[in-house]
Amino acid sequence: MEKNKLIALVTGAAKGIGKAITFKLINEGYFVIIVDIDNSAGKELEETYKGHSIFYHGSISKAIEVKNLFAFIIKNYGHLDLLVNNAGIIKDNLIWNMPEHDFDSVIDINLKGTWLMCKEAAVLMKSENKGRIVNIASRAWLGNQGQSNYSASKAGIIGITRVLALELGKYHVCVNAVAPGLIDTPLTQSLRQDVLENLILAQPTRSIGQAEDVANAVAFLGSYNTQFITGQTLYVDGGKSIGSNL
Repeated sequence: MEKNKLIALVTGAAKGIGKAITFKLINEGYFVIIVDIDNSAGKELEETYKGHSIFYHGSISKAIEVKNLFAFIIKNYGHLDLLVNNAGIIKDNLIWNMPEHDFDSVIDINLKGTWLMCKEAAVLMKSENKGRIVNIASRAWLGNQGQSNYSASKAGIIGITRVLALELGKYHVCVNAVAPGLIDTPLTQSLRQDVLENLILAQPTRSIGQAEDVANAVAFLGSYNTQFITGQTLYVDGGKSIGSNL
């Protein structure tokens, strides 16, 4: 690998939006560290992009595993140019039906996991005096019924993004968030057809987004051409965040 090769790390990279982000970044010239708990999907993706990626199996919600991951990065690559915190889970329920462990697990992975990854990346990027962090939030941080855990986790991610932009700005590290809305993923494909159609009709664009739309936004914010954009949230939601109830 060339000495000056751009190194990116994408969590939850083996499927869906994470997979699209990985593909986009590789096409943009990055070597991508694919981090996921899905061993088979991760290895398959590594094989697909052989020579342009490496798979690392690990859980972002465990501090020791995150520390080990960054020790691996420092040992093998010496630096990290772009961190994309994409990993997350959903366990929806109305609050009076939501078990406590469903709240805890969503917060642990979505919010704490992002914080742990950002913490280690901040130490490394601060020492390098450069870097980019893109956190995948969600339009749901504005509020969705049945998502008190998920919306809270994504609101927290936006809070972390804004704080880190303030803390890391003088070290030439830009930290931003991408907030997807209704995106065509295996999760949305599993919805009843009438439910999905109603969700699409609620979009000002009357359409559903693609994983590639999110990947394009990540590549833009992760670029070193965006040195004066930090602490921002870029919505990729067909205009739904405007507040339209069409």
